[in-house]
Amino acid sequence: MTEARDDPFADLDLATVREALLGWYEEDHRPFPWRETTDPYEILVSEVMSQQTQLGRVVEAWEAFLDRWPTVGDLAAADRADVVTFWTDHSLGYNNRARYLHEAAGQVVTDYDGEFPGEPEELAELMGVGPYTANAVASFAFDNGEAVVDTNVKRVLYRAFREIHNTDDPPYEEVANALMPDGRSRVWNNAIMELGGVACEKTPACDEAGCPWREWCHAYQTGDFTAPDVPTQPDFEGSRRQFRGRVVAALSEHGPLGLDELGPRVRVDYVPAGEYGREWLRDLLADLEDDGLVSVSEGRARLSG
Repeated sequence: MTEARDDPFADLDLATVREALLGWYEEDHRPFPWRETTDPYEILVSEVMSQQTQLGRVVEAWEAFLDRWPTVGDLAAADRADVVTFWTDHSLGYNNRARYLHEAAGQVVTDYDGEFPGEPEELAELMGVGPYTANAVASFAFDNGEAVVDTNVKRVLYRAFREIHNTDDPPYEEVANALMPDGRSRVWNNAIMELGGVACEKTPACDEAGCPWREWCHAYQTGDFTAPDVPTQPDFEGSRRQFRGRVVAALSEHGPLGLDELGPRVRVDYVPAGEYGREWLRDLLADLEDDGLVSVSEGRARLSG
């Protein structure tokens, strides 16, 4: 393959390309409620919930979470077990995200007097907040982030620009930041992520979604819609993640339980000496102990915190 040119936009009128995307987004986009707020707490909650969870499922959980803990101070003061139970009840994936979110709220209250820091570097110091999430919160809450580059954005860039498509190691972040207009990270990042989620999905819907970049898009012009592999979320039903959630739910409902009391509440086919018996359950509990969610003492498991 050839290497990328120094300027992948040399043949484009960038102002026109940018305004085409922003106009398309502002005319019509999915009305996710976190797009209507600049509250960094509310945006952080949406970002954490959205990790490997379909956005349609996140809306109800996000609204219910904020009804229960409307401010970062409310979340910091909450019992961690209640937050973890909420996470489990709403099938939001790995429960350690709930613990990290709770701890991050405590950091904001303790270290920043309840006011979120506005710089990505400071946001990344919060528990469980990596560079991607820190940049997303900075962009959507404070409009001062860099380009957000998720799998949707990578797919858009790979298909749209020939110089990305024909490069062995595409410089996604570099190109994304060069493409983004100065001082408009909030609307730009929402717009390009929307393009990837609505028009430039794995199966593209260029014409149906009225993609604003068809005129310049390499894939649309050539019919080559190949794109980088996009990770798929493992099936939830029957997964280890599902059984971890059942452990947390059972301990939340019933309090401390012995292994042979807990086991049947986690698997209907639990048999103490069987394949899915005490050894299997101990291994599952060890994972939850490592995450700080459960403690086991004298043969009884209980929620931590």
